[in-house]
Amino acid sequence: MDIASIQQTTPTSTQIPAAEASPTTASDYETFLKMLTAQMKYQDPLNPVDSTDYATQLATFSSVEQAVLTNDLLRSLTAQMSTGGLAEMAALVGKEARSTAPAYFDGQPIQLLPQASSIADIAEVIVRNEAGEEVQRMAISPAAETAVWAGVNADGTPMESGLYSFEVVSTSNGEVIAQTPIATYNKVVEVRLEGTQTMLVLEGGFSVPSNEVSALRDAVT
Repeated sequence: MDIASIQQTTPTSTQIPAAEASPTTASDYETFLKMLTAQMKYQDPLNPVDSTDYATQLATFSSVEQAVLTNDLLRSLTAQMSTGGLAEMAALVGKEARSTAPAYFDGQPIQLLPQASSIADIAEVIVRNEAGEEVQRMAISPAAETAVWAGVNADGTPMESGLYSFEVVSTSNGEVIAQTPIATYNKVVEVRLEGTQTMLVLEGGFSVPSNEVSALRDAVT
């Protein structure tokens, strides 16, 4: 079998325009052709390689090459979709997002959205500062869907401004049966793309993934 007949069996899908093929893919393709040519040139004339083997090699390389190009295309599309999503998410700046992320306290009361266990007979809200230290506890009704944390000490003085996190401890018959993070609303001040994840930067500087936000609303004035 001569070179011309081998070239005619090459699938047209492997003819990749230079503008579309990556440098690595083009280099690998040229190397493969050189190796194939050398294989044909130095094969044993008394025991030549069957033409079917050549066709199989070409088809296999073509499949791998197409898979590489497909992966490159998918990465490009993913990047474009992420950028487009970021532009749309920018409209969230100024909104209030509901999540269990720490809330920023600046002297104004914070609305809490506790979810105590349905079988609890006692429920308490635990308040922790940015360092994770417990700074306050307050009792609420186990059936309460909302509560307000005033952010004041026992003597009535306001607590320091900063990030605070909340959880509700559910107790039944004197035993703790659940400890659940409490959601709050925080103003979105920035939308940021980190890798393929869209992050919402909340007031106070805490970042939360967009898929952890359970609700949005206009900022309360």
